[in-house]
Amino acid sequence: MFNFINTWYKRYFTDPQASLLVILLTLGLIILVTMGKMLAPLLAALIIAYLLEGAVSKLQIKDISRFSSVNIVYSLFLVFMAFILFGLMPLLSKQVSQFFQEVPEMIRNIQGLLLRLPEQYPELISEEYVWELNANIRDSFSELGQSVLSFSLASMPAVITILVYLILVPLMIFFFLKDKKVVMEWVTNFLPKERRLVNEVWVEMDAQIGNYVRGKFNEILIVGGASYIAFVILGLNYAFLLAMIVGLSVLIPYIGAAIVTLPIALVGYFQWGLNSDYNFTWLMVSYFIIQFLDGNVLVPILFSEAVNLHPLAIIVAILVFGGLWGFWGVFFAIPLATLVKALINVWPINEEDTKKIKKK
Repeated sequence: MFNFINTWYKRYFTDPQASLLVILLTLGLIILVTMGKMLAPLLAALIIAYLLEGAVSKLQIKDISRFSSVNIVYSLFLVFMAFILFGLMPLLSKQVSQFFQEVPEMIRNIQGLLLRLPEQYPELISEEYVWELNANIRDSFSELGQSVLSFSLASMPAVITILVYLILVPLMIFFFLKDKKVVMEWVTNFLPKERRLVNEVWVEMDAQIGNYVRGKFNEILIVGGASYIAFVILGLNYAFLLAMIVGLSVLIPYIGAAIVTLPIALVGYFQWGLNSDYNFTWLMVSYFIIQFLDGNVLVPILFSEAVNLHPLAIIVAILVFGGLWGFWGVFFAIPLATLVKALINVWPINEEDTKKIKKK
């Protein structure tokens, strides 16, 4: 056992570059775990600045100065954020409020449907089971209501947090873009001059994540936009809210689409029923067509040069990182999986030490 561990250590960790990478990863993990909430605005600004850097670089290629490119991209970013805050958020807030007002009626309808099941299928479903299921539904929505109430009572800290993000994050984004060279030089001063392995990991991560983020942003817009058009044409209630959920569901591959199907089906059912001019049928058909085209046409086009991960690896990454860091773990599951893949690809293997130990 000792020889096995010794062989494994000499094979993977005798290279000084590997030791440096382990130290950097460990420090990064410690900072995230111990100071993640405190540094959240800084991390958010850093991530957004990284995403905007691609647009700045493209403008610089067209012989536009760095200063002008930063100002153009940053101005467009502020316009986009203003559109979200003052254009989309009020509409979203209105539809969310209307939806929660109708939730009690939906619950009563669900309970009525469940109570009829023992009469229709007495051999399969017992009345006791239905009453127990109804009790669980009531308890679940009661807990949801208490959570919403507690959130509203604690809204002042939330408002302060939002104000901090609205003021500090855009300010930090501007300085990250404007003074990128200065920031990069300051960071590299703390690193050893010999950092070949770190550079290799960064180059692969930069290419993979850049392609992934751009493709995922376009996928959200296209899928969400197509869903909104389909829902509006069919006259579905809460079209914008549901379309936004469908668009954001692409952030969680495979699992997101399955989860979002339920609220769409419930809203369509309670609005039309099953036999009202086949509107419910057309809703589900159009939704599944959008999902089919997304998975089989849009994703191969947008991600032809992006992250190349097996579906099983993606699901495992979502489960692992989601379990560790909740929503943000799910959100960054694929980039984190890409980091793991990049580390595996570039990690040095000392074959000579391994052969020597085997001979002994």
